[in-house]
Formats: sequence, C-alpha cells, structure tokens
Amino acid sequence: MRWLDDLEPGAPDVVAAYRGIEEGRFLTVRREVRRRAGPGTAEPVVIELGAIAEALTALVRVLPDGAFSAPGGEGDWNVAEAIGHTADSRAGLSMAGALAATGRFPADAPAVVQGIPGERGLGREALARRIAVSQRVVERAARSIAGHEADPCPLVHPQVGRLRCGEWLFFAGVHDLMHLEQLHGIAATFSPSLGEGPGTGA
Repeated sequence: MRWLDDLEPGAPDVVAAYRGIEEGRFLTVRREVRRRAGPGTAEPVVIELGAIAEALTALVRVLPDGAFSAPGGEGDWNVAEAIGHTADSRAGLSMAGALAATGRFPADAPAVVQGIPGERGLGREALARRIAVSQRVVERAARSIAGHEADPCPLVHPQVGRLRCGEWLFFAGVHDLMHLEQLHGIAATFSPSLGEGPGTGA
C-alpha cells in the first residue's frame, strides 16, 4: 500500500507493527508493540502519532465532497464516523496510559467497547479539528507516560487484552492506521490516486 510506504518515514515503528496486520500475522502485533514501546519511547512515539494525525488530516482535506457520505470498511462507516471513532480512540487509549502512569486510573473503569462510530454528518473542517484536539490529548498524555512506559495499566481490550502504559500510547497509532486504511479504501472508490495516497503521507 503506497500510502503506508509514504507514511513510514514519519512513523517507522508504528508502521512496522501495523505491517503485521497488513501481512496477516496477527499474533506478531502484540509482540511488536511490546518490543517498540518500552522505557524511553513516549516522546518518539508521540512524534509518530503526530505524523499519523497529519496524514489523517491531509486525507480529509483532499477527499471529494461525495466521499464524506460514502460507506466503507468497518461497519460501512462513512468518513465522519471513522474519523470520530479514531479521534476518540487515540485520545482514550493514551489517556488510559496516562491515568495509570500517574496512579489515577479509576478502579471501576469498564473494558474497551469496540465498534462505536463517531458522529455522522461532520464536515471537513470539523473533522480536522477533531483530529487536532485528539493529538493535543495524546501529547499531554505522553508527558505523563514518559518515564512510566513499562508500568502496568488496568485497561482491558477485548482483542488485545492488557498492555503497559507506553504500549497503549503506541497501540493508539496502530489503531489509527487500521482506520486510515479504511479511509483510503473509501477514497479509492472516487479516485484510485487518492486511495494510493500521494500527498497524504507524513
């Protein structure tokens, strides 16, 4: 996938972990997350998440108007639903790591619930703002996670299970790429070149 190749220089570790999914090696993803999200990684990982946020925003800005209501990928979500879900997830996963790192993770916090779409009907500028806000949350969370990357986090994901604080920050990027791929799939139905991703990398 050319869009993934374009993004790799700006987010090399997250892309490398994601390629395990791309190539069907699902069991390797958790191992790659653990290997790449150890002590001292919060700062470089948040830079990679910033590159992914830029790629999401770039795609939102070049999609034709008709693409925003088109279904595609998980649950036949449209662009607004996929972007909203992605923004909420990247903020929520990174905040979970930050709360655990600072000893403030709530004892009664529920497990992650998958498959909740974002708000329908948001336009181009509103979606770009959602991505920007989520990146600011990620950056704040990363400052709390720094130095505590290997601390345990009680958050439970139905497929991933439990990860450490820094691993949740990293996994937020892997999850981003799942939905960036979905968005490129929608884009490809309108323009093969948009689906490939020229100009949308980091």
